[in-house]
Amino acid sequence: MQHLSEIDTPELAEPGDDPASGARIALVDDDRAVLTAMALALRHEGLEIETFTDARLALDAFRKRGPDLAILDVRMPRMDGLEMLRQLRRFSTMPVIFLTSRDEELDEVLGLRLGADDYLRKPFSPRLLVERIRAHLRRQAMSAAPPAAAQQAAPPIERGPLRMDPNRHAVTWAGAPVVLTVTEFLLLQALAQRPGFVKTRDQLMDVAYDEDTYVDDRTIDSHIKRLRKKFRAADPDFAAIETLYGIGYRFSLPAMPDG
Repeated sequence: MQHLSEIDTPELAEPGDDPASGARIALVDDDRAVLTAMALALRHEGLEIETFTDARLALDAFRKRGPDLAILDVRMPRMDGLEMLRQLRRFSTMPVIFLTSRDEELDEVLGLRLGADDYLRKPFSPRLLVERIRAHLRRQAMSAAPPAAAQQAAPPIERGPLRMDPNRHAVTWAGAPVVLTVTEFLLLQALAQRPGFVKTRDQLMDVAYDEDTYVDDRTIDSHIKRLRKKFRAADPDFAAIETLYGIGYRFSLPAMPDG
């Protein structure tokens, strides 16, 4: 069954212009027709493609050598995409794009809460998929920039128990490490840079996503819930990310007692 809305091959980028060129992309979908169509489009872009029709086999392969980005379908036998994503996030922060059908809105929300960076609804254009991949790999590369290239980046952010090091993509809360995806890191950084100031959902979308990537308010809300869950694993009393209903979010810490 063909899910992609078009099979035309996107125009090739000029050599050296595409930050995603040569990246390893894993496609996990039990529909072989979809795998073939996606792999064809992505290989024309200079990407190295691995395909899997079984989520368990894909997880085993990722533990040995993880790809640069994974694209997961939700409906698969033996293990579905949601469970695969849950297990993947136990050992990897690689960017994940989640594939859903138009009637699987609940799965989109669950996928984002489990740590997906993005989602696409079937049917979709291969051209759109390529641009989403480029956007996420570009952000991943920026977050992993070596110190020499990151000397002009923002200095570490320290806000009470929170410490963020953008150069190393490292986060701790009261000394305990908190492992974040690139999207989660960017959202937290935007909030923590100015404690007490409100960031609207639109402002957070601008920070966390490429301008060519469309996401809605629900996507930001799901990432915030995921952030809170991770910090509460380190500190059950974590309450530094506040919701201002109808407005957005802000980072704030309780005032320290005098003396």
